[in-house]
Amino acid sequence: MREKVNIVWLKRDLRLKDHLPLKTAIEQGAQTLLVYIFEPSVIADPHYDIRHWRFVYQSLMDINMQLEKYKAKVYCFYNEVSEVFDHLTELFDVSTVYSYMETGLRVTYNRDKVFSSYCQKHNIQWSEYQQNGVERRRRNRKDWSKAWHRFMELPLDDPDWSLFRPPTDGLERLKERIPDEITINDDSFQIGGETKAWSYLFSFFNGRAKSYSFDISKPLKSRKSCSRLSPYIAWGNLSIRQVYQEYCKAVQVRPYNKALHNFASRLRWHCHFIQKFEMEDAMEFRNINRGFNAIKRNINEAYFHAWQYGKTGYPLVDACMRCLIQTGYINFRMRAMTLSFLTQHLWQDWKEGAVWLAKQFLDFEPGIHYPQVQMQAGVTGINTVRIYNPVKQSKENDADGSFIKTYVPELESLPIECIHEPWLMTPMEQGFYGVNIGKDYPLPIIDLKEAGREARDKIWSMQKDPAVRIEAQRILKRHTTHNRKV
Repeated sequence: MREKVNIVWLKRDLRLKDHLPLKTAIEQGAQTLLVYIFEPSVIADPHYDIRHWRFVYQSLMDINMQLEKYKAKVYCFYNEVSEVFDHLTELFDVSTVYSYMETGLRVTYNRDKVFSSYCQKHNIQWSEYQQNGVERRRRNRKDWSKAWHRFMELPLDDPDWSLFRPPTDGLERLKERIPDEITINDDSFQIGGETKAWSYLFSFFNGRAKSYSFDISKPLKSRKSCSRLSPYIAWGNLSIRQVYQEYCKAVQVRPYNKALHNFASRLRWHCHFIQKFEMEDAMEFRNINRGFNAIKRNINEAYFHAWQYGKTGYPLVDACMRCLIQTGYINFRMRAMTLSFLTQHLWQDWKEGAVWLAKQFLDFEPGIHYPQVQMQAGVTGINTVRIYNPVKQSKENDADGSFIKTYVPELESLPIECIHEPWLMTPMEQGFYGVNIGKDYPLPIIDLKEAGREARDKIWSMQKDPAVRIEAQRILKRHTTHNRKV
């Protein structure tokens, strides 16, 4: 006779603390099994890269290390969800599946619909819980901010592990599998796991945050003075509520509380954008403001390839893209600038760029990614259009060229006066510094001023289009507070 078990299905919630599905399952008193599923269909989605699944694997190994004292573990599978549950229901009488709601891509949304039907067919209850203050089935933003703050101030949902009961039969027949390439560490990227997450959190609140407000826009200094918590939040090693409540403690005792306040405001914005995506996930595929569908973008594969791999001839853009490929991280200002350069200066469609960036960002969070991409591409109709000048950004935020020299070594011999605009060097200067612009490092692929002017004219003229303005009013009504105006 099969044992009755409850299953906790971990997804983007790879932690043991402040975990309501886990807490609820354990408190039911039934035998509980923890599972994670590496789904081939999700892994194959072009938004994802091996870097993401290695981070997930590291997070799971960290959980299992913590669970050893409870004689428990997370069981990992490599298959589609329905096939994994076919295997589980052969071994156990699965009563309830507990998980968090996931605000994800269309591939995971469709997966969840299939699994919901599966549960109905097999008489399994699926209990889902909201997390991070993001609410399903909201129609507008009335009182959302108040609700978010109430959620953040609630006690943490920490499980009582003294109540945990693992299955006593059938575990030896579980057929676990993890692809070998996922288990390989790469020290170029942040290491996943709850333990690492707390280490980053404490080092930020206890000192690194001092320079947060000063260095947030600087591509090199921000690597230390920003929190660097984003991948740990994106993959659920930390909940936003945990971070918020630690902030509330730190701000009472740290002299640099203004920097901490600036950081905390971004916690709410994090959830704000995910809520927006939860309410209108079609923005993965189309302009949220359909009035911008009238804009015709030029498809230029050579431009896109140069942007992808850091060969545009604009040193800061190229350094950012190469850094992102190598490490999975660049700061927010540089993310905005590189996307602005693609969609405005190069006049390329945001969709292909969005997928490429998602693949590179170790902290890829669908609910933040797509609203931000569309905002930076200037196709919302409700946000100020910002066209970032990469030369100006370079001089302001990498004044000594240290970031450029780190990731564009072809230019490391250049002095400060040449590093930001190397194409202006005379042939004599190029010979003196041993750099042939056009051979060792590319010439700019576009004229920055002309391209910026054309993009600005096109986008601003569209802002006045009646179709754009009608859509803007719809977006404001659905996604912002009642007194927000275009």
